[in-house]
Amino acid sequence: LAEAERRRHVAETARAAERARIAGELHDVVTHHVTAMVVQAEAARYLTAAPDRLDTTLTAITDTGRRAIGDLRVLLDVLNPDHGTEPRTPSVGELHALVEQTRQAGQPVEFTQEGSPAEVTGGAELAAYRVVQEALTNALKHAHGRSTAVHVHHGDREITVEISTEGPGTRAAGPGGSGRGLAGLRERVTLLGGEFDAGRRADGGFVVRARIPTGSAS
Repeated sequence: LAEAERRRHVAETARAAERARIAGELHDVVTHHVTAMVVQAEAARYLTAAPDRLDTTLTAITDTGRRAIGDLRVLLDVLNPDHGTEPRTPSVGELHALVEQTRQAGQPVEFTQEGSPAEVTGGAELAAYRVVQEALTNALKHAHGRSTAVHVHHGDREITVEISTEGPGTRAAGPGGSGRGLAGLRERVTLLGGEFDAGRRADGGFVVRARIPTGSAS
């Protein structure tokens, strides 16, 4: 009876951990795209007198929706019990695309990247991508239209990420947040042996920093 109870507890713990992981992945994949679409749709209201700009905005909404569908398909494929490979790691080009999508939603973003991604990262590249994604989502939600700077550095043993946004925008542009995103990032980075910090700056802006060990091919 004691062994049966132990196994039941282990199984319940495993299920809870898996549910939390899936919830985190869904949050990361869906929230950024939906926030961008809400912001773009809101801006489209004021462009009826500028057909060219309206068409550009509507095209951006369409492209964002397609990317959201593509990302969801990848996630659902990974969650399929018959899926036998590791989740696909975002490439450097996808990070550029993420920044460009945020710019299309009306957020001025300065992006700099140094170094080259390591071949073996143990999830570090994906974690770095998620940190940038969540920080840009929060910038769209809470500081729409304010300058945001993204800096990513790929070192020999770690990836460092810093996303800094100026003070809050003049109005709330996107849907409110649940607070799950930053908490999930802290947990993700900590599990990889890294450090995560997010908070207000003295000038009213917001900064997100992460240091993520990459391991080594040896």
